[in-house]
Amino acid sequence: MEMSFEQMYKAIIAKDINYEGIFFTAVKTTGIFCRPSCTARKPKPENIEFFKSTKECILKGYRACKVCRPLELLNETPQYIKQIIDELSVDPSLKFKDYDLRQRGVEPNQLRRWFLKNHGITFQAYQRMYRINSAFKKIQNGESVTDVAFNSGFDSLSGFGDSFKQIFGVSPKNSKQQNIIDLKRIETPLGTMYACATEVGICLLEFTDRKMLEGEFKSLAKALNATIIQGSSLHFDLLEKELNEYFEGKRKEFTVPLHTPGSEFQNKVWRALKDIPYGETKSYKQQADYIGRPESIRAVANANGMNKISILIPCHRVVGANGSLVGYGGGIWRKKWLLELESQHS
Repeated sequence: MEMSFEQMYKAIIAKDINYEGIFFTAVKTTGIFCRPSCTARKPKPENIEFFKSTKECILKGYRACKVCRPLELLNETPQYIKQIIDELSVDPSLKFKDYDLRQRGVEPNQLRRWFLKNHGITFQAYQRMYRINSAFKKIQNGESVTDVAFNSGFDSLSGFGDSFKQIFGVSPKNSKQQNIIDLKRIETPLGTMYACATEVGICLLEFTDRKMLEGEFKSLAKALNATIIQGSSLHFDLLEKELNEYFEGKRKEFTVPLHTPGSEFQNKVWRALKDIPYGETKSYKQQADYIGRPESIRAVANANGMNKISILIPCHRVVGANGSLVGYGGGIWRKKWLLELESQHS
């Protein structure tokens, strides 16, 4: 659907994130181009022009805005933070102190602000959670609490026990009945996503700017009687590999295992979503007919909305009765992008 100049101008005035990826704003007087949601002061209508891609902007001689950084992935993790997280993944016992960060040219306060904004915790707390996650899994596999505590970088058993209990609510010795959900940030061309996994498989894949995401985390933890904590999982490796192939147009089906706690009806609806062929769409009515519940269109729509695993369970392939793009938690602009990607490669 083509947007008029007036519609696009209204979107940039509102700094509307729902139009991310659909168009870019180029300012003739400054020679820069921005995202629709850029927070910089807005120019007069006669001083701007709109383009569909960053490539078009650059070919016209515009340069990227330093405020909204349109050449970067939406909510992308900075490279220096990715490196630190990767190192923690390999060795959770590592302890990055302010001195270590400054030796790398990283300002500790800047790093702390990023973690508070994107994870809701400080970097020190993130490191501690990663160590505790690793320790939890080792204890579950039969290693002694004492060995695990000191091999995880803790200076005392009491300090380890206090940190462990603060996160899991029980002491390390009483943690055998506890469940854990690993959490990781994943970068995609449509922005950063949160992925969650249990031993069974991927149980959540959502964009970090999705509304009500905190509620999804809480309901997932409650449904699985588990604690969600930063960590690594073999399922993440396969997930990232297959997502990269999907976004490159080289993969039409996913094989990464899924874990979908929900009612029998919800799982029936989610299986029906997975049966919608790549590059095709169905209406809510067609989906209801497919599962043998033609009278349950509203219930089907509600179940679609409860799906916590974006893309792998492709609720983006469900459209309105008239073919309109409706009801996508990640934003209509992402739904449009995904459908166009699949149309190009089907």
